[in-house]
Parts: sequence; structure tokens; C-alpha cells
Amino acid sequence: MFGAEMDQACDEPVRDTQTHRTEDIPNATKCTVIGGSGFLGQHMVEQLLAKGYTVNVFDMRQGFDNPRVQFFLGDLCSQQDLYPALKGVSTVFHCASPPPSSNNKELFYRVNYIGTKNVLETCKAAGVQKLILTSSASVIFEGVNIKNGTEDLPYAEVLGANDPKGNFLTVAIRPHGIFGPRDPQLVPILIEAARRGKMKFLIGNGENLVDFTFVENVVHGHILAAEHLSRDAAESGKAFHITNDEPIPFWTFLSRILTGLNYEAPKYHIPYWVAYYLALLLALLVMVMRPIIQLQPTFTPMRVALAGTFHYYSCERAKRLMGYRPLVSMDDAIERTVQSFRYLRKVD
Repeated sequence: MFGAEMDQACDEPVRDTQTHRTEDIPNATKCTVIGGSGFLGQHMVEQLLAKGYTVNVFDMRQGFDNPRVQFFLGDLCSQQDLYPALKGVSTVFHCASPPPSSNNKELFYRVNYIGTKNVLETCKAAGVQKLILTSSASVIFEGVNIKNGTEDLPYAEVLGANDPKGNFLTVAIRPHGIFGPRDPQLVPILIEAARRGKMKFLIGNGENLVDFTFVENVVHGHILAAEHLSRDAAESGKAFHITNDEPIPFWTFLSRILTGLNYEAPKYHIPYWVAYYLALLLALLVMVMRPIIQLQPTFTPMRVALAGTFHYYSCERAKRLMGYRPLVSMDDAIERTVQSFRYLRKVD
């Protein structure tokens, strides 16, 4: 993951793409994972290596050791830092992102907009042929129910950079609710809330269906996109939802994680609109108090909406064009995740 330490400007000149040395010619099985030290990135590297790819990792830190991986450390917004990691590479998987729990708007803008813009420019400068971007199904979520949402729901992203004539192809993968072993966010935060007695209440009637996606299925979708992407392919320049294709009630999913680690599941209901208006009032209070004290409430209208509305998405496009099917079922995914976090288990 790329953090707030990134401090270089994104104004280095684009390198000349007209003169590539022999060793700069992309190798079809050589790829770079940007953000490869993060949660999704590490799983991506492991599956790519298992499939016989030669893998570079670009990140601001080296999150693991593997003699089969070449690491490049630097600033996502620096072409000078990024270019060596992309030189001679055919495919780039761009999965760098700030932590979802971060409220740092400047960081999100820097990484997701300026950083991604630099990735596009540097890919073209280095002669990269395919860019697989990790986006999110949540880019179209506005706090109201989405049931079986498709990729045609309005949202603009970097897919416009797709250029078959220029031999530069892009695809955006939109997972939702990624979880699994080594997850640094969802499970640890959930268990910490339970330990502090903050998981006694559920919002709404508990029936709202949501997509949660096992990390191995997300990686599978990325690799399928890379392997199917070609100049005349229907996938070129499109977004694809990748989920477990098994929508599950939001509170049922959380409860299965909690009970699997020996914590009590939430049992008291708060009506959705009561919770939403309480969160709105708190947001107004925070705004009024801002000149006096800086507060960062976790109980926000958007988080209430995420917990109390339907938001699940259709994978039909990925099934039809890429042959996508989840490799790991929801039951197996939850069991494997719980087992991987047994060190957080509550001791009676």
C-alpha cells in the first residue's frame, strides 16, 4: 500500500518511447504488480508466480521476502522511480491504494488520481502492452440500494486510455468487499470493535444482501483479464465486476466471522433510518465543532448506508467474456479466513 510518505512531484518528463533496447522488449510472461506489498498485491504475486510468471513488485516498502521477485521501491507519483519497474514488462497489475479506513482525502487524490495518471503515462513510455487496474464496485455506490448492479452504471475512470491501435490495452477490475487471510482491515477492525463492546447492535432488519469477495477470487479475475486481453478482444477498455457471486446478508457475514472467533454476534436491532439520522446529526456536530476541535467519528452516514443497504453486483460480463467463475465458495472462504485469524480468537 502507498502511504502518506509519498512526497515527490509527478512532473518528471515522459521518457522517449521510440528507442527501446533489445532488453526493453516486453516479455509476455513478465509482469509488474504495483502495490505488491499490500494485502491484495501479495496474493497477486503468489498466484502469478504459481502460474510461471516472472514478477516485479513496485511499492514504497518491501512487505515480504521472495528470491523469485525483484523489488523496486519508490514513489508512485514519480516516473523516475516507476519506469525501471516497468521496463521490459508486458503486463502491469495496478492494485496500489490507500487503506479503505483512511479519511485522508489528499492521500486518496494523490494515490488514486495523480498516481494512476502517472502509471498510465509511464506504462506507455516503457512500452507496456496491458494495464489491469484494480478499481472497486463501490465507485458507483451512493448510499442507496444497488441490486445486481452492472458495469454500465455511470462512472468514469481510466478506461479511456485504452488504445488498441497504439498497442496499449486497459481493463478495470471492480471487486467488492475483499477479505481473506492476512487481511489488515476488515477482520482485525471487526474483532477490535467486538473486544471494545461495539458489536452488539445491527443496523436495519439484517436482510440487506452485500457482496463480499475472497481475495483469491479477486486475483483470479485479474489474471483472467490479463490472459484474455488482446487487441481485438471484447474485454479491451471495459470494467468487470469480480465477486464471489454469492450475495450474503451483511450482518450474517460479520456474525459468521465473529462467532467463528468465539465472539458474540450482534443481536439488538437499530432501525436503519434512526441510525442514519443519528449519523447525520453527528456529522453536523462535527462540522460545527471543527473550528474548536478536530473529531474523526467512525459512525458516519456513508458507513451506516454500507451496513444497512443492499449493494451487490452482477458478474455476468466477466462470466461471458472471460469465463470467470469463483475458485473458492463463500463457505470455504469464510472458514479459511477464520482459521487464518485464530490468533485473534477470544479465550473463554
